[in-house]
Amino acid sequence: MSSGQSYLQRLNDGRNVWFRGSIVQDIATHPSFAGTVASVARILDLQDHPETKERLTFVTESGGRANRAFQVPTAKEHIFQRSDSFRLWSDATFGVMSRVAGFYRAQLTGWFIRRELIRSKQPYYPDKIKNYYTHLRDNDLLLTAAGHDPQIDRTKLASELGDLYTAVRILKETEDGIIVRGAKMIATGGPYMDEIMVSPHSPKTQDEQRYAVMFAIPASHPGVHLICRDSFASEREEDDPLSAHYDEMDAILVFDDALIPWERVFIKDDPEAIWSIRSDRYVSAISAHENIARLISKLEFVAAVGNELAQSIGIKKFTHVQEKLAELFFQLESIKALLLSAEHHAELYPDGVWAPQLQPLITAKNLGNRYYPRAIEILQQLSGAGMLQVPSSIAELQGPLGDKLQTYYRGADRNAQERVRLLKLAWDLVGSPLAGRHELYERFYAGDPVRTYAAQYLEYDKKSLSVQVG
Repeated sequence: MSSGQSYLQRLNDGRNVWFRGSIVQDIATHPSFAGTVASVARILDLQDHPETKERLTFVTESGGRANRAFQVPTAKEHIFQRSDSFRLWSDATFGVMSRVAGFYRAQLTGWFIRRELIRSKQPYYPDKIKNYYTHLRDNDLLLTAAGHDPQIDRTKLASELGDLYTAVRILKETEDGIIVRGAKMIATGGPYMDEIMVSPHSPKTQDEQRYAVMFAIPASHPGVHLICRDSFASEREEDDPLSAHYDEMDAILVFDDALIPWERVFIKDDPEAIWSIRSDRYVSAISAHENIARLISKLEFVAAVGNELAQSIGIKKFTHVQEKLAELFFQLESIKALLLSAEHHAELYPDGVWAPQLQPLITAKNLGNRYYPRAIEILQQLSGAGMLQVPSSIAELQGPLGDKLQTYYRGADRNAQERVRLLKLAWDLVGSPLAGRHELYERFYAGDPVRTYAAQYLEYDKKSLSVQVG
């Protein structure tokens, strides 16, 4: 059985995916989910293809094969192998599907590698995270996460909301595990994933101990509901080439007094331990590595579309257009250079594992939340009103007015069919509901940019910047 077929079979597990007021009975065939499910299966099949198998997978100690996101980098060359794998994986979706690409798999691998970090605080954590990592690795399971509390009143702690108490917290403990109630947001790709990691994405205080819990569940876990946003998917593949294949659905998790078995409870009642493992330098580096590889795929795609837009209407000779295209190129080359710097200056940690240098990765991530919105703006400027002047369907070019449309919609260097396809693609990247979601995602997926910039300032080694004034 191929990796894709195995994935499709796993989706029929009774998960409670709520969409427009009812549970989706079959994710793989529902019109709002089917296109993305097929894309995920197609990407997973790359692991079995003779031309990509070696690049995407490695041989484990038990003799099986696993995705390189799970590879423990015990040699510097493993950093480059992982990078190549991340790029190949991301290029398969033009960088627009982030959770399939492997960020949380890489993060889990970091937690597994650094599992001894908090043994003194959480003695059961190392064995539990090892077992969980091995389970996901050997079964090729997809992982996402949910970590933000519902936005009720952000001036208050979760524990200060009185009867609301909306965030996930422990209600009680039993012989079998913990009972949790509340909600977590946002599980990007949750309806399509096999597993979901739940833990706070920001520090909890000692007053929030019952909220300081880290656990993992299968997407079909009893007592858990996945509440989806509206769909941005399209069934019109020819007219909406991105929306038809890559709507990475976002969902809020609602825990209705769900029992989490002890083997899946990694940390509880310990804000300090959770933040130690979440903010660990090594974990940050090995997971951010995938983020930046995916960002390169996405910026490269936008640059390619921008270049084609300019070419299609003959405006590349104008200096102001060249300036805008050059900006797309230097965005791309800047992030590429930062990734290469991080990889070539990879660091060997005391426990015998390698990781890319963290500071260039953080710089690239922080630049990305400004670069991507600007890149989209450049596409808008290059096209002007062009994207609004296309017919409602490419099929109209073969309809009763086809001869006239073939004349009026042609480009400087291509026929009407090719130009309309390009404009439809550009609109799906710039102006569609999917496009709006992606701009918002790139701005905030790593957190509030103000805080991430401030954090980089605080963590930066400023000693070398001192100037002696005598």
